[in-house]
Amino acid sequence: MPQLRHTVSAQYAANANPAVAELLRTYEAKRDAIRARMAEFEETFRRGDQAIFEELVFCTFTAGASARMGLRCIEAIRPVLLTGDEAELFRAIERVHRYPAARAAYVAHTRAYLMEKCGLRMQELLNSLTDHEERRAFFAANPGIKGLGYKEASHFLRNIGYKGYAILDKHILRSLHEFGVIESAAPPSNAKRYLAAEARMKAWAAAIGIDFDELDLLLWSSKTGEILK
Repeated sequence: MPQLRHTVSAQYAANANPAVAELLRTYEAKRDAIRARMAEFEETFRRGDQAIFEELVFCTFTAGASARMGLRCIEAIRPVLLTGDEAELFRAIERVHRYPAARAAYVAHTRAYLMEKCGLRMQELLNSLTDHEERRAFFAANPGIKGLGYKEASHFLRNIGYKGYAILDKHILRSLHEFGVIESAAPPSNAKRYLAAEARMKAWAAAIGIDFDELDLLLWSSKTGEILK
């Protein structure tokens, strides 16, 4: 296994902060598993339109809940995801999700919008969104897409293989606050603050010599014990 190559700034950060030194050791131990998970994200896009739409719905389910709950909901809803009406979607997740009525409504609304917009041809839609920020804004700030916002839009794009988006959930925010990267662990209240926190995270990743996208998974797994999605 190749050794972790620290930049000069990473070496300085590690020497100045024992917590950063420990994070770098954890990164070296988890790096291969993190990269394997990221390769799985890229494979999701290659699997095609239905897999991409499922990932969008998964991220709708994780908002205000958890990744584990999102996974259980996807398994429950998959048989009716493309064809079921709102009532059928609700019944599929009624005993699984914390907010089944709201999430069923979100999925039905988003599916109808994307059917009209692109016929649910998700690969084609995403390939047409060539600007990095416009791509995220399409999913985060589009009235046709319900239940995402900047965090879950970033989550969705990361989970289908796009790079350069931070998923600033409670675990990442707490970690960044503990390391002194951001002033508060409170969720960003608007897009401007989200992007500002993301920019600080990117600068810190460069300073300590950890790939930005890998850092997201590293911090999340350090809080949860899992390299999930």
